[in-house]
Amino acid sequence: MTFRAPVRDLVFSLTETAEADRLVQTGAFPEFDLDTAEAVLTAAGRFAEEVLAPLNRSGDQEGARLEDGQVIPAKGFKAAYKAFAESGWHGLAADPAYGGQGLPRALEQAALESMHGANMAFSLCPMLTLGAIEAVHAHGTEAQKAFYLPKMISGEWTGAMVLTEPQAGTDLGALRTIARPNGDGTYSLEGQKIFITWGDHDLTDNIVYLVLARLPDAPAGSKGISLFLTTKYLVEADGTIGARNEVKPAGLEHKLGIHASPTCVMAFEGARAELVGRAGEGLSHMFTMMNAARLAVGMEGVSIAQAAWRQAFDYARERRQGRSAFTGEASAPIFDHPDVRRMLTLSKARIEAARGVCLATAVAGDLARHVADPDARERWRRREDLFVPIAKAWSTDMGVEVASTGVQVHGGMGFIEETGAAQYYRDARIAPIYEGANGVQALDLIGRKVAGTEGQSVRELLEDIAPVADALNAASDSRLRHAGGQLESAARGVEDATGYLLDRRGEPDALAGASMYLQAIGDLAGGWMLAKGALAAQRRLAQGQGDRVWLQAKLGLLDLYAGQVLSLVPGKASAAVQGAAPLRGLSAEALEG
Repeated sequence: MTFRAPVRDLVFSLTETAEADRLVQTGAFPEFDLDTAEAVLTAAGRFAEEVLAPLNRSGDQEGARLEDGQVIPAKGFKAAYKAFAESGWHGLAADPAYGGQGLPRALEQAALESMHGANMAFSLCPMLTLGAIEAVHAHGTEAQKAFYLPKMISGEWTGAMVLTEPQAGTDLGALRTIARPNGDGTYSLEGQKIFITWGDHDLTDNIVYLVLARLPDAPAGSKGISLFLTTKYLVEADGTIGARNEVKPAGLEHKLGIHASPTCVMAFEGARAELVGRAGEGLSHMFTMMNAARLAVGMEGVSIAQAAWRQAFDYARERRQGRSAFTGEASAPIFDHPDVRRMLTLSKARIEAARGVCLATAVAGDLARHVADPDARERWRRREDLFVPIAKAWSTDMGVEVASTGVQVHGGMGFIEETGAAQYYRDARIAPIYEGANGVQALDLIGRKVAGTEGQSVRELLEDIAPVADALNAASDSRLRHAGGQLESAARGVEDATGYLLDRRGEPDALAGASMYLQAIGDLAGGWMLAKGALAAQRRLAQGQGDRVWLQAKLGLLDLYAGQVLSLVPGKASAAVQGAAPLRGLSAEALEG
């Protein structure tokens, strides 16, 4: 099967669903317009298809390896990275003052979808570099920005996020890595870090590590953590690469998937480093990088689902078996069996819904930084904050489910590695774990993003959904009216659950319902995205614009999603308010049996 970038759907989602025209109106992106967006997404799709996709299968089979203290990537990756960097993809949304192109982050995320789908293992490397660029830009000194940003934006150096340790896991307050002052303004890092994606490689001359560590006199817990920058090779003041720094890969993890992405155990044995930002505020500084990574991982969920869906869809149209329930044709494509068509069309609807949520999150982030009115900036900031955990968790859960469905559509052939369906499933499974497992995202959603705004962020979302539901209810097309009723019912369920969780903030009842609440609000947000897309498609149809069959499908996908997903939101909202009572008696001893 051949990978195909979903360029037409990406352009539609960015422009119609995520409303990227709002970015044009800010005046903050003079080089950006909708023609530019289409050109960039077309180029990204071509690069993904021609350069990255051919390495996906071979990279999975070969994997990365560790030899003599150096990680060796799979064959072809070094040339692919060189082409990626020379094409300027690292700098798409970066600050022009440091060599970037200054385009919206929303466009960057849309462009990366095709690349993640074509080769997730490869794309993790530039994804983390983009997060490192954002963190240094936000918290570095002027000297640090001038020294490091041009190297990373050009792709000459990559960046890595170096967070957790064997004893810590998600609890970063338990970190033990020490940063000892050298007396000259630099520090020596000592400790071991695990699960460091692309922690070592030979794709570039150097690697920039952003490392969480403690000063010797730092208090225990998260308030004692600071952020440090170190590099694989020491760098002289004039930019000359010097000797190897005291940081090295001590091992590579053997993983379920993404075999071509080296996941390293990194040993810091006196590595020379410098402080980034303020001492003791490393965790908040790192969240700049982590939030960027969370949205990017959500986009990975979309991209791996899209790639898995495309392969299953093509297979279902080619594989012939049984009689068509729609045409009566003998030896028909299995796509003509109703349950197979349901699986594939519902997967398509969920992909488009999640794509809309992720791109809307990115647009909200761009507007929060650049819209002129301060009240509007705050509203967009609340929307971005609300949507980040939803985009990350809901989209990556969807990615795993759609990849699993892709295996199911293939039948027994899907369980055989040669078809490629299994790789998508294996690769997709890491995304719900990355950058804070999805249960952590749910706790962040109810704790910081909902309760932290006293529910205002959700009220604003419901206010924005209401006129879209009204437009659906007023439509002449019965499919849109059906969706309007389901959207309203889902919104009421989320509203009721939000009130319950706010009343019980911090209590076991709220914590027990967090994940189901995230599913409910994610389903609602996804339905809102599909509804906006369907209304835009209806307008185009009325004006005689575009491909009628393709546009009509936008209405059909909303209709299916409304019946299969939105209809279940009240039940999920009810589950979110069940509370912790059923869990209290189910101790480990009780379950032991």
